[in-house]
Amino acid sequence: MPEPRAVRLLMGLLAVLLLGCGKHENAGSSYAPLQALARQMAADYLARQLLSPPPDTLTMQGAKALQTAFVAALAPALGPPVGYKAGLTTPTTQARFGATEPIRGVLLRDMLRPSGDTVATLFGTRPVFEGDLVVRVGDEAINTATTDTALLAALDAAIPFIELPDLLYDPAYLLDARALTAANAGARLGILGPPIPLPASGDAYERLAALRVMLLDTAGTVVAEGEGTYLLDHPLHVVRWLRDTLHADGIRLKKGDLLSLGSLTPLLPVQPGQTITARYVGLADEPVDVTVTFE
Repeated sequence: MPEPRAVRLLMGLLAVLLLGCGKHENAGSSYAPLQALARQMAADYLARQLLSPPPDTLTMQGAKALQTAFVAALAPALGPPVGYKAGLTTPTTQARFGATEPIRGVLLRDMLRPSGDTVATLFGTRPVFEGDLVVRVGDEAINTATTDTALLAALDAAIPFIELPDLLYDPAYLLDARALTAANAGARLGILGPPIPLPASGDAYERLAALRVMLLDTAGTVVAEGEGTYLLDHPLHVVRWLRDTLHADGIRLKKGDLLSLGSLTPLLPVQPGQTITARYVGLADEPVDVTVTFE
């Protein structure tokens, strides 16, 4: 009998070829071969096993359909969706993965942990960490907002966030935007800090753009840093991009949804026994720290 990896590849090829016929564009939850591939991906993900590379014929449209099925297969173990994430939100990361725009993923409830939590060093197959930023939807008017002012008014908080993504595939595989999209943009875990109110009036717009984040190791040494303008020149531009791409797929944002806006710092490798502190300056009157320890 063929080995499991070969079987998964054959299923993937069949699913992608049929998706390419144009009759199964929304087949993420109903088309059997795609579901079978997604279930195997989910089993490997939950077992922290490297994912098999997707077929070369996989289109970005097919990758999005595969992501939908993959997330549905993960939900029984990781809980329902609580928001969305944007990835590849800087020109540097887009160039690295051969993309011309960001990619999108789904955040599931049990992916998110509180500041101060301890996680396993090998929390994923290829675990990394980065400084990120989450905003929370406060009003469903975000779905019809046409200006940055209206978008800001529909958010009620900014939340400092250390994302703990997973690169998921063998390092020998040349990872690209299609593969990342299929694998839910590498979403694995994340550490949430305290919500910081975002008033619709005042200087919240400027604060979002001017925020700075520093990643400090156990010794207090700064190992990476970034600023709000790294997120498509302003964090609200990522909010708009997420909202618009969700609308294109028939999804409306709702009150309480969390939006992870992307990399404020480079991806860094995880070291056992290390405590990482992300220090956010400019969002509030005083710096706000978020911490995670790797055991």
